[in-house]
Parts: sequence; C-alpha cells; structure tokens
Amino acid sequence: MMQKSKLLIISIPVIVILAGFLVYDYGIVNLYRQAEEMKDQHDTKMKTLKKYAALLAQKPSLENQIVELRQARKNEDGKMMAAQTIAIASANLQNTVKGIITGRNGVINSERVEKTEEKGKFKVISVTFDAVFPDIRALSDTLLTIETQVPYLVVREVDMRVRNYNDPRDLIVKLKVAALAGQ
Repeated sequence: MMQKSKLLIISIPVIVILAGFLVYDYGIVNLYRQAEEMKDQHDTKMKTLKKYAALLAQKPSLENQIVELRQARKNEDGKMMAAQTIAIASANLQNTVKGIITGRNGVINSERVEKTEEKGKFKVISVTFDAVFPDIRALSDTLLTIETQVPYLVVREVDMRVRNYNDPRDLIVKLKVAALAGQ
C-alpha cells in the first residue's frame, strides 16, 4: 500500500502538470492565436476601409474627368461624318463634296461611293468624283475647302488633266475624298 501511495503521490502532481500543459497548449495558446487572427482581420478591414475612403475622396475629381472626357468625345465626334448608318454617312459625304465642287464653278460628270474600309472602331468612307474645273484657281480653292472642312475630309487621290492642250483652261479632275464615320 505504501508503494501505491508513493505512486499516487508522484502521479497526481505529474497529472496536474500534464493537465496544465494541455490547458495551456489547447486553451491559452489557441486563444492567443485567435486573438492574433482577429487583429489581422481588423487590420485588413481597416486598410480596405482606408482605401475606400481614399477612393470616395477622389470621386469629385473623377466625375470632373468624366465630364471633360465626354466633352472631348463630343468635340471629336463633330469631326467625323455623323449619320445613323454608313450608307447615310456616305451620302452626306457625297452631298458635302458635291456642294463644294459646284460652289467653286466645277461641273460634276460622275460620282460614286467607294467600298467602306474598316479601321478599328471607325469606318473610312470614300467618294470618287469626275469633275471639270474652269481653271487651276477653282481647283485649288476646292481642294483647300475640302481639306479644311469640319467634319474632316481627306483628299486621297487627285488625277488632273487638261481637256484641250491647245487651249489649257478646263481641267478634268478625278477626286477621291474620304472621311471617318464612327460606330
């Protein structure tokens, strides 16, 4: 019995010490770990909150930039042929160039709409005219007016010939004019 009581006297403190280690390892250390995780989550949420606050502080300047970009887009859209369809834009281009040529004493013999070309989001529409101009001054005025026109027009080809070499007044001109049309 003495031996059992010595064993009991030794085993009880060992059991208490082991129980203390278990409580420490699974209880206290686990609580510290959870507290550390909660602190990390709190720090992460605070960083996110600060980022949101910074973004909200930038909102007025971003709205101003959006307004400026919309205005710039509207200004740039004015430089393209405006129409609901490409066919209507081509007809508008054709009428514009026809008005410029006839306004400078030119006579149009033929006109045709060329095939539309794709350039990214834009389409290039082209019109070809065969015209007769009374002199080189009328032709140069016509070309200047076409090139300085808004919406922007570009003369892609000019083929010029004299109708009569003995009396070089009338010029036979083939013009290919192009413009951008947006989608």
